[in-house]
Amino acid sequence: MEITDPAINDYLDSLLPARDPVLQEMEALARERSIPIIGPVVARIVNQLVRLVKAKTIFEMGSAIGYSTIWIARAAGEGSTVYYTDGNPDNGRLAAGFVERAGVRDRIQILTGNALDLLDQTPGTFDVIFCDVDKEQYPQVFHQALPRIRKGGLFLADNVLWHGRVTEPPADAATRGILEFNRLIYSSPELLPTILPIRDGFAVCEKL
Repeated sequence: MEITDPAINDYLDSLLPARDPVLQEMEALARERSIPIIGPVVARIVNQLVRLVKAKTIFEMGSAIGYSTIWIARAAGEGSTVYYTDGNPDNGRLAAGFVERAGVRDRIQILTGNALDLLDQTPGTFDVIFCDVDKEQYPQVFHQALPRIRKGGLFLADNVLWHGRVTEPPADAATRGILEFNRLIYSSPELLPTILPIRDGFAVCEKL
């Protein structure tokens, strides 16, 4: 199921300014190899949110080839620290090359392994945590990530409408994970959540 009409998706894409050559190359690679990235429409939302809360410490859970990482690092600016995480070392190596060429390598820590374990191993609190790991892990991410976000910070998550499967009986672990995650963010007294029905559904939660 398309969350928004494909014609609307095309229209939104047509409005966007051209990305720089590095991001364009990453978008092409993602299409060619079916690598999941958030895409430019959602990336601009993430970029804007990072700017609005003046985030300087950001932990990204599930970064793939580093597409969203570059958008985040550019928004956070000089002196920020963005933690890239991915379970695939090959993705980490690709990401390292892309972030270097994008001019933001100095503000990115590249970590490979299980994102939940890496979060536990990284001290401190964060201005923003962005969740884009395997969907069955989303409820566990909620429980581990929420205490690590500062008040006034943001908890972001992609794919929270999961191709429309949230409207159907949950037939698989990924869908059950998304449904439970959405229930958790909306029932938490520590969060003010909104799900944006754009692309595959994007959750924006303010830590109260």
